[in-house]
Amino acid sequence: MTDTDPLIVEQRGPVRWLLLNRPERRNALDVTLIEALDKQITSAEADPGTAVIAVAGRGPSFCAGGDFHQFLELHDRGENPVDFLTDVSACFSRIAASPKPWVAVLHGHAVAGGLELALACDVVVAADTTLIGDGHLKRRLVPAGGSSVRLPGAVGRGLSRWLLLTGELLPATAFAHTGWIQAIVPAADLDATAMRICRQLADRHSPAQQRLKTLLHRIDGIVPEDALREELATFADNWPASSVADALRAFLTPPTTKADTK
Repeated sequence: MTDTDPLIVEQRGPVRWLLLNRPERRNALDVTLIEALDKQITSAEADPGTAVIAVAGRGPSFCAGGDFHQFLELHDRGENPVDFLTDVSACFSRIAASPKPWVAVLHGHAVAGGLELALACDVVVAADTTLIGDGHLKRRLVPAGGSSVRLPGAVGRGLSRWLLLTGELLPATAFAHTGWIQAIVPAADLDATAMRICRQLADRHSPAQQRLKTLLHRIDGIVPEDALREELATFADNWPASSVADALRAFLTPPTTKADTK
């Protein structure tokens, strides 16, 4: 494993840290990153020395969502990215169903797919300056990684509807009242706080904790599994609209300045 791998793994005692490592793209999710994350789910769950899994991001952000460059490459080949997003949704569902606790450690941005990854985790810790939101509608997209299903349970119906229907990003402090984020701290304290919380979870590592985690997921998943399929179907229906690709292309194209036109 090298610094150029899309996912960096650090074992810190009983806590396995998974560091999203595409900083030049704000850790945008692509095929290689999702495949690496999926492999680490299997590895961490099978490792008796791993009690807790923490997922964080290297560089300026936790995760800014799906990689629009990959989306447009698929569009230009006449393909719908729903197959890739089906893998994303399945990966996040594996995290939600994992018998071991997962902790999301947020900074910078946790948007769209980044938010959906955090929502799949059991515990969230965030730097107070983190901008959090669904963001899909800003690019004329709809969710496909679970936010329409998991967000209401995390932050409440009213706030979730606002975030989903506007695409607005809010600072982590705006979520303090929801109980979704376990700790909101200055960025300088984020790593130490996350590690302290991970150790608390690791101290309770036992077959009972794993059985309880599995039970909680079964209770949560009675309705959401059907809802996740509906979410993916809605994305597939929405994607062919030409305005979606135009919105993504405009977002990825640097604005023209006066100097460029001379």
